[in-house]
Amino acid sequence: MPIVKPITKDISIDEDEMKKVQADVTDFRALQEILEKTSTTDLVTFLLGAALKLEASDLHIEAEESSIVVRLRLDGILHDAAKLDKSKFGKLLARIKLISGLKINIITKPQDGRFTIKLSVGDVDVRVSTMPTVFGESIVMRILKQKREGLSFDDIGLYGDAYEKLKKEIMRTSGMIVTTGPTGGGKTTTLYAIMNLLNKPGTKMITLEDPVEYRMEGISQSQVDTVGGYTFAKGLRSVLRQDPDIAMVGEIRDLETAEIAVQAALTGHLMLSTLHTNSAAAAIPRFLSMGTKPFLLAPSLNTVIGQRLVRRLCVSCKKEKPITEEQKEHFDEVVESMSEKKKAEFKSKPQVFYESEGCEACHGIGYKGRIGVYEVLIVDEAMEKMILSGKISEYEIERSAIEQGMSTMIQDGFFKAQEGITSIAEIFRVIQ
Repeated sequence: MPIVKPITKDISIDEDEMKKVQADVTDFRALQEILEKTSTTDLVTFLLGAALKLEASDLHIEAEESSIVVRLRLDGILHDAAKLDKSKFGKLLARIKLISGLKINIITKPQDGRFTIKLSVGDVDVRVSTMPTVFGESIVMRILKQKREGLSFDDIGLYGDAYEKLKKEIMRTSGMIVTTGPTGGGKTTTLYAIMNLLNKPGTKMITLEDPVEYRMEGISQSQVDTVGGYTFAKGLRSVLRQDPDIAMVGEIRDLETAEIAVQAALTGHLMLSTLHTNSAAAAIPRFLSMGTKPFLLAPSLNTVIGQRLVRRLCVSCKKEKPITEEQKEHFDEVVESMSEKKKAEFKSKPQVFYESEGCEACHGIGYKGRIGVYEVLIVDEAMEKMILSGKISEYEIERSAIEQGMSTMIQDGFFKAQEGITSIAEIFRVIQ
């Protein structure tokens, strides 16, 4: 067992000790035995080291009647990792609260805090949330690595026409680009990648986020505080008084924010933001239902990006696997829904698909890492006319976009499955 120094509020974990911790963690399934032997004093450091080794995005610690359940979210999927004796819970909870700046004596109300792990390879921000439950407080730690050199527009998973069209739209100096999808779908990551591409000398860029997830050099980043009255709408007004060329607002949640963003896009600013809708086409009806005026939305909205994150097949254990009978009917429907050009392109390639069995390289899961699947809706002249009508359905918008060459998310996913990047089963799981 590794010897781990106790950690304090100003956390600095020795590199050699971190390596010892991580050497023991070869598989999340091995955590049970290791954690049972770890002292309560060392438990927090060990859990964080294991989460970093396994590249978990979230670490869950949940109190049950007679035990503590430890769970890790890997590539979007929550996995049970270990069950610990309930006797360790009090000291474990107190230690996490101490380093997160939370009040130890408050157990009946939710609390939010954060701390930073200092490592030579880069800082790791940890956001901590506690919530009272029947058997004790539930703790979730969101793990955010700050070293983001790899966050490149070329690496997020946009290919072919979608890549070329979006890159052209990004280079426009005004208008609005919106990403859509569920929470955890990669919307903010896509916006960060776009900002990295545009982050050049002579360009003033400001973000308004809730919260600031990753710090970026050369960009002024501001965090909203709704309790203190610093909302997205008020913050965006302030952002526009700072003479930005490009502004990013984390989410458009209401009419006031939408109206300010639209006006900014019409007056020489490039606006970037997100919406919670299930598809790119649904973004336009959402803006209109908020009360955004069609004659302002039509000329201001440049592009809508619909997206999801799918897991990448492990390259060490993936194998060819035919489409199942259960999948085939829906598979054929998706292929037939493609534009004639896309359908011909898809059918011209070998109809070979893959699954994986799990191995040491992927910790027995079969997948390692994630990639985006996208649909890029360009607001062209025909689409502007549809918006100006004021009465337009998601279906009509999507059909028009497909006729103009847009691939839907599920179609894009099929191309990625055909290339062996992911599986058909994973595409159906995420998009259906």
